[in-house]
Order: sequence, then structure tokens, then C-alpha cells
Amino acid sequence: MKELELKQILAEALKSGANFAEIFIEQKESTAISCEDGNIEKINTGIDYGMGIRVISGESTSYVHSNEVTLQNGLQMAQLAGQIAATQSGNTVQEFQPVQSAQETIIRQHPAQIPFEKKVELVRAADKAARAYDSAITQVSLGYSDVVQHVQIANSRGVCTEDSRVYVRLACNSIAQKDGVIQTGFASAGGNCGFELFDETSAEHLGVESAQRAVMLLSAEPCPTGIMPVVLSSEAGGTMVHEACGHGLEADLVYKGLSAYVGKIGQKVASEKITVIDDASIAGKYGSFTCDDEGTPAQRTVLIENGILKQYMTDLQTAERTNDVMTGNGRRESYREKPVVRMSNTYIAPGTDSVEDIIASVEYGLFVKHMGGGQVNTLNGDYVFDVSEGYLIENGKITTPVRGATLAGNGPESLRNVEMVGNDLGYAIGTCGKNGQRVPVADAQPTLKINGLTVGGTGTEKR
Repeated sequence: MKELELKQILAEALKSGANFAEIFIEQKESTAISCEDGNIEKINTGIDYGMGIRVISGESTSYVHSNEVTLQNGLQMAQLAGQIAATQSGNTVQEFQPVQSAQETIIRQHPAQIPFEKKVELVRAADKAARAYDSAITQVSLGYSDVVQHVQIANSRGVCTEDSRVYVRLACNSIAQKDGVIQTGFASAGGNCGFELFDETSAEHLGVESAQRAVMLLSAEPCPTGIMPVVLSSEAGGTMVHEACGHGLEADLVYKGLSAYVGKIGQKVASEKITVIDDASIAGKYGSFTCDDEGTPAQRTVLIENGILKQYMTDLQTAERTNDVMTGNGRRESYREKPVVRMSNTYIAPGTDSVEDIIASVEYGLFVKHMGGGQVNTLNGDYVFDVSEGYLIENGKITTPVRGATLAGNGPESLRNVEMVGNDLGYAIGTCGKNGQRVPVADAQPTLKINGLTVGGTGTEKR
């Protein structure tokens, strides 16, 4: 939409006295392929196009959306949204200013230019590799997706910017069965990138990885229960930083008093070895973008530095309510939703300890190679996480694979009990759900040694 038309719509939205108006226009092209038991079960392709208008007046917010992107419809939507949020004070539309954005990701193989047959071949190759790994593999399911999203954002405070985002993802889930025992293995790869993703991580590799994990768990012993040191591998995924820490640092939850980190800026909330960062400007990562869905440039935000809480993640509204800076964390699933505070690429910064030294320091404990899902109470930080792949550590060595392990603890307490931080860093991808919306994110951590975690299981200690 032309700048003059955008200004007309914004001016119409402010006529009723609102102090802020915003337009979000989105075009999204997507492809999704699912495969079950060697058969292509579902193929979805489509284009979604629409516009949302948000009007803010004090604490009142109205939001109107439509899939008709025209000047006339925009004026009608703006009038309606403005009336809903009407006040007595008046404001004008500021002149649009250029937005200095983060470096744009270079897409080398745009998914729109990849023949559809090649995408199907990719899925079939992963399926074939997983099934060929071991005769115990009885079922394989795969999901491929690519999304090309173009957004245009303008508001009454002079923001007018655009962003193009390309996301590619492949996930593989394998089921192994033997002697009445059934286990699953999962592997995935994705990024804010093109089809070149599979030049770095092959589909066959992902298929084998998921099958390998499922087969390994067939012979694993029940995990012993108890309080023990736990080593989280850099391959474990970022469940700990995302769930046990990240959500509690989102300013909307802090503002509502639903976070364990309320009122703790400047206080020690973790071990001095822990630094937590959210950075949407990292090229190619699954949670990356040039600007957020409010037009704020992507940036690197240090949330916890050497154990001290420095900053919450904010969007426009939470920044104003708390007189804080905008960190570029206003995100929305589509034009149908208003933005909320969300993570992007969130990670614990690497330390100085070698992985070998970390393992050697544990007499008896649990090595977590891959995390599963879990639950967290952001109000107090309590969590329970599943372990999808784990091993015992005995006398400083990784030994017996175990299954059925869970980790129970408290996020801030666990971060305070981090004794060693590895010099490595591993990323995992995911889709973060909040307020009924889902957005792509990435999480990462180095190898971590955490003392005194409660490990759940059905086995007994071997020592």
C-alpha cells in the first residue's frame, strides 16, 4: 500500500481521539507436506493476504482485521477501530521516518523457486533413511513446511517499514517397537533461510537421527529417581532457557505480576556464570527477523548478565507502561492478531568449561542429551520437563542409556545452581505458543552442569 494511503487510514483511526494507530499488512505464501507410513498423506499450499488495524487509547486497545486490503476498506476499519477506543484527546499522524533495520538474511535458494517435486523427494528421502536404519522402526511420520511472509507496518508515530521473512523446516518422528516396548525419537531442522538448509543438514541425516534415538531407547533402562547433578548437553535444546527462564522475562507477564522475576531488575537471579540473551538479528536462525511485527528493528538484548537481571523483553505497550525501552519483541502469528511480547532467538551464552571437564566432575548423575516437552508456572518458576534422551554419568563417564526421565525444579533456583558452563553452543528450533498464537523461535545453550535437580523415573540407583 502507498504511503499516502497509509497516512489517510491512520488519520481516520485517530479522528475519535485515540493516541496511537497502527496498520499491519501481511502476505503469506506457504507449503506444507506430511508423510505417514511412507505415503504422502497431505499437501497444503496457499496464499493468505490481509490487514489489521490497531488503535490504542490509554489502557484501551481495539483491533480490527480483514482480508481485503484496499484504501476504502482500510478507512472503514480505521473508523470502526477508532470508535471502539474513543477518548477525548486528539492526536495527529507523524511524518514517516526511515527505519534502520538489522542486516537482512540472504536467501540463496528461495523455496518458491524449488520445484514442488523436489520438496516431495526430500520428505521421501528422510522417510526411507529412517526406515532403513533398523528393522525395529515400525512407523515414521514427517512434516515439511516453508513459509514466505512479507509484511508492511506503519503507525501514527512515524514508523513505516517492510520486512520479508522466509522460513523452512523439516521434522521427523520415528517409532520403534520390540518385545512389547515402544519408544519414539524426534529430530528437526529449520531456519530463517531457504532450501540451502538441506545443504548443511541433509534430510537423510534427520531421518536417521530420529530412528537412532527411538531404537536406542528400546534397550534403555528405567531412569533412577533422586536428587542429583544433571548435565544438560548443548544438544539438549533450549527448553531450560525458553520455558524456565524466557517466558518469565516477557514484560507483559511481569506487568501482570505473573512472573517470578517481578521487581528484580539489578538483582542477582542466577549464577554469575549465566548470561541470557535474546537476539532476533542473528542471520539465518528460526526466530530471526529484520524488524518485529510493530516495526521495531531486530536487536540483541542482554536479559541476564553474569547472573544479574538487566532487562525484560518488551513491545510498544509494555515499554510505555513500564517506562522502559522497546526491545523489538512485539510478535504476532498473522494479521488476524495484535502483537504480544514474544521471544525470538533466546540463549544462554557459552562459558569457559570444556565438555570433558564437566562430565568428569560428576561422580553420579544424569546426562541429558535431548529434552522433550514440559510445563512451567511463570508465576513462581516451577517446572517439570521430559527427557527424550538421557544417560547415567558414573565416575565421570557417560554410561547407561535411560528412559522415562523427568526433571523437576524451579527456574531461578536452577539457574542459581549452575556450577559449570561449557564453551560450546547448540541451537534448537520450535514453535512458541502464547495467547493462542504460535510463532517460530530458536533456543540455545552450552553444556550446563546444574547441581541438586530432582530427577524422576521408575528405576533405582545403581550405586
